[in-house]
Amino acid sequence: MMQNTPKALRLQIGLFGRTNVGKSSFLNLIAGQDVAITSEIPGTTTDVVEKTMELLPIGPVVFLDTAGLDDISELAERRIGRTRKIFDRADVSVLIVEPNVWTEFEDQVMQAAQERKQDVIIIVNKIDITAPDQKVIGRVRERTPHVCFCSSIDKRKRDTYVNAFKEALIQCCPDDFLKPPPLISGLLPPKGMAVLITPIDLEAPKGRLILPQVQTIRDILDNDAATIVVKEHQYIDVLGQLKTPPAIVVCDSQVVSKMVADTPDHVKCTTFSILFSRLKGELIEAVRGVRVIDAIKEGDKILIAEACSHHAIEDDIGRVKIPRWIKQYLGTDIIIDTYAGRDYPENLSEYKLIIHCGACMLTRREMLYRIYKAREAGVAITNYGICIAYVQGVLKRVLSPFPAALNAFENNHCYKGVLT
Repeated sequence: MMQNTPKALRLQIGLFGRTNVGKSSFLNLIAGQDVAITSEIPGTTTDVVEKTMELLPIGPVVFLDTAGLDDISELAERRIGRTRKIFDRADVSVLIVEPNVWTEFEDQVMQAAQERKQDVIIIVNKIDITAPDQKVIGRVRERTPHVCFCSSIDKRKRDTYVNAFKEALIQCCPDDFLKPPPLISGLLPPKGMAVLITPIDLEAPKGRLILPQVQTIRDILDNDAATIVVKEHQYIDVLGQLKTPPAIVVCDSQVVSKMVADTPDHVKCTTFSILFSRLKGELIEAVRGVRVIDAIKEGDKILIAEACSHHAIEDDIGRVKIPRWIKQYLGTDIIIDTYAGRDYPENLSEYKLIIHCGACMLTRREMLYRIYKAREAGVAITNYGICIAYVQGVLKRVLSPFPAALNAFENNHCYKGVLT
């Protein structure tokens, strides 16, 4: 069901504007119900309000209703800081303005969106109060061709306003949303067979598989292929029972060494984390980044970046296992910090390498922006699965389904932390 679609798979639409221009009223108009509190008192929206819905024909979306950029209340600085972070998350920015009013705050929104190469839809609201001046509208259209007009309180014309907004939204939808990169499709033919090795650990929700495993199964079925799901100790027995070898084997990164040892050389294999590196980010960038591990020296710093907060278990993959494996690989004492959430620490440039989680809770745009921020800070970036496979000496094997990434790994070298 669309209502059960994870937020990370929905189109993220950020609503921006000055206080009291009608952002929350516009959200209520689109939703067809009161999902956000509205008031003539400036600053009523004090934090980001998220509303998930199905917006046909686009599909599942999340609206992110933000606090006004000109908020002057006691908590204004904190609220505006959270508003600005939504630019990193949004796939499309929607700027709500009043007729014939354009200030430095509107310019700030346009600049922030342009820096992230986001399309902007401008909603000229409150046209029931003031008629838009055509000269002003002409100047607005110079900034973006996507301009819609509405009165958020005029329910009689709701269909007209919503349809115009949908048309603009379709034009602005990122290509990677309308045509997302493949997860596992293309790696096995129709009617082909994939074997998925899925250890059931304490981080898996009770009675369910974790999201990357579920999405991979669905992608296989959507492409008219088949899958066998096994736990790690069942794998070799199941493999022996198959009359035809599987087209590909995918495992959890924590058991990658055993999977590689048990998989015939002619069978392609990889990990869920590597599949997600391709789906959510840039696989070649992550493969090149992992080379920096060999340039890490005593006293250098590595950042473990978790995109979501979760209760850390005793032998947590990001906080315990990966740091242990890296220190064993390097044989030296290094500093490894863990930072959870959608933001990076302010001292990002102090790190030599970022080891990022699989980003299953992030959108592709968010992950690409995090890669961009790492580049901007001069820090190499890789991900959990690629790092684990590298320090355990099996990365070339699990890159076998991805010739371009394998070529990048074999032909790019790292010297003193600089990729060449």
